[in-house]
Amino acid sequence: MNAISRRSFLHSSISAATASLAGCSSIEGHPGHIDAHVHVWTPDTVKYPLAPGFKKPDMKPASFTPEQLFAHCKPEGVSRIVLIQMSYYATDNRYMLDMMKAHPGVFGGVAIIDENAADVRGRMVALRKQGVRGFRVTPGKQKDIAAWLGSSGMAEMWKVAADEDLNICLLINPDTLGAIDKMCVKFPRTPVVIDHFARVGMAGPVTRAELDRLLHLSKHPQVTLKTSAFYALGKKKAPYTDLGPMIRECRDHFGAKRLMWASDCPFQVDPGHNYHDSIALVRDRLDFLTADDKAWMLRKTAERVFFS
Repeated sequence: MNAISRRSFLHSSISAATASLAGCSSIEGHPGHIDAHVHVWTPDTVKYPLAPGFKKPDMKPASFTPEQLFAHCKPEGVSRIVLIQMSYYATDNRYMLDMMKAHPGVFGGVAIIDENAADVRGRMVALRKQGVRGFRVTPGKQKDIAAWLGSSGMAEMWKVAADEDLNICLLINPDTLGAIDKMCVKFPRTPVVIDHFARVGMAGPVTRAELDRLLHLSKHPQVTLKTSAFYALGKKKAPYTDLGPMIRECRDHFGAKRLMWASDCPFQVDPGHNYHDSIALVRDRLDFLTADDKAWMLRKTAERVFFS
């Protein structure tokens, strides 16, 4: 995808949407759906500095604030959102926490901490008191998955998450699923959330081997799965119905009570994609999903995991 065209498209669409919502800063009180995965950030890099290694041109789009998000999600009946700490800020969770405070009851939060820094438990508990209910964990560019998951800091994170009913939220690729299976055996009380189907189908068509590795995790009752980031998977083209068979198998193995829909905005509103098509796949376009399935996937699972 051309980065310049993506930035231009998002800038124009976000500007128009923001103008249409002038004066609207909250969607509290709406008994609607929950988007379980959204990133927000601000162009104000003075108050909220970028992490080392990031510069302003890396922010694409340059701005995606709660007000800009609401323009996309409110028309679709989404009233609550789980904010996922953006990598631009690394472990500085202040912008996410400030937005949670500015819109009480609207946002849940998934933070990032350095598991190798001192006092893992203290930092996790302190963030829990501020409304955080999960911690994003990803290997990033690390190739030694066993060493990454085997560190003492990682073990402490999984222990604290079990003690405090916090979620370990995993951004991983399919080749990491075997190692995560072992972690789930080792820490059976730790709630685990898998983002974006573990990116099954990101590199091309959904393969049987990768999907089977994902479905194998359904044997662990503490594992919940996000059906999300449709724009990046399979054919990567709306209306995303090619992902229907994978969603059906996930429903059959995990059960709808352990599935939650999410958009992964702002990337879901890249050129060629929009918010409506993401939620409509689950809400309107998969005839094998019952009304009860949809209720869990569009609200009740995320409500239990991130808002209880």
